[in-house]
Amino acid sequence: MTRLAVEELLRTKEQTLELELLTPTCSLTREIESPMLSSPGLVLAGFRDRFLRGRLQVLGETEISWLNSLDADKLRDTLDSFLGLQMPALFVTKRLDVPPVLLELARHHGVPVLRSSLKTGDFYRRVQPYLEERFAPRTTAHGSLADVYGVGVMFVGRSGIGKSECVLDLVERGHRLVADDLVVITKRGNDVLIGRGHEQQQHHMEIRGVGIVDIKALFGIRSIRQQKRIEVIVQLVDWDAKVQYDRTGLDTEDVEMLGVQMPRITIPLNAGKNITVISEVVAMNHLLKYSGVHSAKLFNQRLLDTMQPVRAYLEEDYE
Repeated sequence: MTRLAVEELLRTKEQTLELELLTPTCSLTREIESPMLSSPGLVLAGFRDRFLRGRLQVLGETEISWLNSLDADKLRDTLDSFLGLQMPALFVTKRLDVPPVLLELARHHGVPVLRSSLKTGDFYRRVQPYLEERFAPRTTAHGSLADVYGVGVMFVGRSGIGKSECVLDLVERGHRLVADDLVVITKRGNDVLIGRGHEQQQHHMEIRGVGIVDIKALFGIRSIRQQKRIEVIVQLVDWDAKVQYDRTGLDTEDVEMLGVQMPRITIPLNAGKNITVISEVVAMNHLLKYSGVHSAKLFNQRLLDTMQPVRAYLEEDYE
């Protein structure tokens, strides 16, 4: 299970979220267990049956105003019960004045309190994407990912079949490298897979016989992308005369990655085949399908329409 320490959140997002730590004596090793944030309105009012532990809690102007309306004894009891719940950290937005008793009880329960100068809505909009990306399902795949005409094409196949060489040729033709050899894949939302290279590898590529090359240094900043949505899987295989390969494009093949169905195109390799041009056609054909134009289906329908009179004649021939 993915976990995130409050210390890491503070270190990476301190400037973006305009944070200040109000309880420096509290440990920041508490772990965030969920990408969701909560505004504990009902919890402060005493309804704690549905309190979700492991979530960051956010107090905005409404919550702070309500707390300030309570008498001293009620305020202490409310905050003591609230901060006694299992929460990683408590955020206060809009640089609001925090009741001293809240900081006192937070230190007692060991709950870090951080204050942001952002408005509550802006705070949510900035921190939520970070948490969703941090907690998103992820995996790695052996392959090469390129941006071809704006389409994320990932090449997979056995080691040494020519995935890197194909992508290198695409880069030389003006397309962009995302990752080579190892692709880190993250799921966003329900059906979006984002691929990127490993942070240590960056945009280096291994070319057998040449060695490790730096694509950015060789071809310039326009030859690379930091990340790209994966839209088509191209499976490179060795040519086998005994295997029947798809020749019409009517029978689509899908492969599942992180619960998302991705179209997969199998391309057999033999001498003289220009895999680079074929890859460009794969990308352009995907764009056509995305715009509603399926060339194979349209061609097949024209053939069926043309043969319709013949079929009708044969159906009426009872001899």
